[in-house]
Amino acid sequence: MSGTITKGGKGPVVIKLGGEVVQGPYMAALASDIREMREAGTPIALVHGGGPQATALQRRLGQTPVIVGGRRVTDQDTLDVMKMSVAGQVNVDLCGALLAAGAQPVGLSGASSNAILARRRPPTVVTGGGPEPVDFGFVGDVVGVNAALLALLIDAGYVPVLACLGADEHGGVFNINADAVANQVAIRLDARALVLVTDVPGVMRDINDPSSRIERLTLAEGKRAVGEGVVTKGMIPKLEESFAAIAQGVHAIHIVGKLSRGDLTRAVKDPGTVGTVLIA
Repeated sequence: MSGTITKGGKGPVVIKLGGEVVQGPYMAALASDIREMREAGTPIALVHGGGPQATALQRRLGQTPVIVGGRRVTDQDTLDVMKMSVAGQVNVDLCGALLAAGAQPVGLSGASSNAILARRRPPTVVTGGGPEPVDFGFVGDVVGVNAALLALLIDAGYVPVLACLGADEHGGVFNINADAVANQVAIRLDARALVLVTDVPGVMRDINDPSSRIERLTLAEGKRAVGEGVVTKGMIPKLEESFAAIAQGVHAIHIVGKLSRGDLTRAVKDPGTVGTVLIA
């Protein structure tokens, strides 16, 4: 794939972890890499989702998850589940893994001094959701980030761990796609790198063939891959959110997964050797 990777900003490395990663076998290796990067002087901010944990809790409670175009429709009961699972279970488990590796995590949500300032999303037409606007309920869009709070923690040696729940000035809480949160945090903190960690080893031409990994993907090539059906399911919103972030100034976005010790550092230092790097 063609394209040039430009130098990132001067802010932290922003790392987004999916819920499947937090509960998966690669978390210990990731936590160790994060601790080593932090000890080497690299500022880091983490953002996490919790889709598998939320779905499991919904089913335990007798709820039926509603997913449209890879995005969760969030009524009041679903929002309660997101608070319990994402801001609760997943955030605590992730902080625990980082503590075990020797890092200094601080768990936060959007309601933590408006770490993630959000507004409720109006009905929206989405890829895979049909031609009509979809009302996603208590789903938000990021309109601000408390950069001063995050900088205070990072400068003191801590690793902020942000759950993908935003809040408005009145305390209203919204579920937000974790990739969208990570993208906006990266934009607003002038991130030197944005790494999206998932349960697949990058964007692939054939999801069942790891050797089909695409090392570099330009914005135009990525849009074409979505349109031609090469990219499906949850990777669609991930790429679309990433395209939007690149258009707003993120220099490059790394999609990686199934990592071993040292892979996270390699992904940042040598783009394309691990996972897929998205570029303008």
